[in-house]
Amino acid sequence: MVTPVKNTNFDALLDFPCTVDFKVMGVAHERLVDDIIGVLQQHAEAADYSPSIKPSAKGNYHSVRVAVRVVDKDHIELLYTELSKLELVRYVL
Repeated sequence: MVTPVKNTNFDALLDFPCTVDFKVMGVAHERLVDDIIGVLQQHAEAADYSPSIKPSAKGNYHSVRVAVRVVDKDHIELLYTELSKLELVRYVL
């Protein structure tokens, strides 16, 4: 079960709308990036997302970094929550 993000200080730290880099760490699977982009397309404004992918030392995991335009604190929290729900994802930073 995913615990929702609560009581963050995003609204005090950022001027919205703005671009936020999400770092998603997950199982090295061909579907990982497509799943991440699918969530972003569903919950963020349409964009040409250009994720960068870095494999782990043993190649079992991938770190996917992608920049997303967000409109407010709740939007960031929604994206963290929805990305965390993906089967292949282990961490969202």
